[in-house]
Amino acid sequence: MAQTQSTIWACRVPVTSVWTHPDKVREVDAHGIADTPDINKWREAMNQQQTKDLTLGNRLQTQLLYGEPVLIEEIDGAWAKIIAPWQPSHKDERGYPGWVPIAHLKEIDSRPDRSYARVSADKAQLWTPDRRPLAPIPFNSLLPAKDADETRVQVYTPDGDAYIEAKHIELVPSPDQIPLGSGQSIVNTAERFLGLQYFWGGMSSFGYDCSGFSHHMLKANGLYISRDAGDQSTEGVEIDRLDEAAWQIGDLLFFAYEEGKGRLHHVGIYYGSGMMIHSPTSGKAIEITRLEGTVYDKELCAVRRFTQEETT
Repeated sequence: MAQTQSTIWACRVPVTSVWTHPDKVREVDAHGIADTPDINKWREAMNQQQTKDLTLGNRLQTQLLYGEPVLIEEIDGAWAKIIAPWQPSHKDERGYPGWVPIAHLKEIDSRPDRSYARVSADKAQLWTPDRRPLAPIPFNSLLPAKDADETRVQVYTPDGDAYIEAKHIELVPSPDQIPLGSGQSIVNTAERFLGLQYFWGGMSSFGYDCSGFSHHMLKANGLYISRDAGDQSTEGVEIDRLDEAAWQIGDLLFFAYEEGKGRLHHVGIYYGSGMMIHSPTSGKAIEITRLEGTVYDKELCAVRRFTQEETT
């Protein structure tokens, strides 16, 4: 994750979506590509069919959080072809590829030797030095920390120096050195987002898709996995999917069509006692559900463990 060059390009809005290609953007997506995108207004503007078409039309790839660095491959008019190095993917060994509006990016000085402030609240208000509200930034956003006291932390941002209340952040040595949590810690983190609406490509507390949810819940607990469910299903330690007694809280459960033999399409986090917590699909919200007697029971195709300790 480390950046060594003197300047980097970074996301300058609270969250931006990474598109398959600029020609995949529709008229209804105006709030999503505005200079200051609004995920809530974008969601409200779409009907059910348009929301599902984000998936079926292969439109969105992933999202970037405020301050997240990117590599720029190409600039074409108002769009930049980028690589997101903090999001591992089989699509490119350097990180997740796609297109974002160039207006959502900014070239800033690199701060490789700084500690980082990780947003541990669902969302945290960013303040200017003269106490003006700058932007609400989502859970797991990571910004270089400049100074801290008991009440607030000064951070370096694409908008310059800013502050976050100390109670809303966790100081970490670097983006890839977040303290390790247990399986129970992963589930506890995930429970905070119960009721949050699913969003295809979602990687933020404005809305997660299934693999964005698992990626960020594990990342918040110091565990680094790929962005997409297909890649996640080959990582970690394989656990016998037929031996439920061997599963531990915090394990990832993977599901495939054709009763587990077809294309992998979903991932959830094992909650314990035969249940999982997951971000289901468009039109639904993050929930805890029992596997027994559901389609998930039939479609389970893999169980993977990323934690290093047993949860009792």
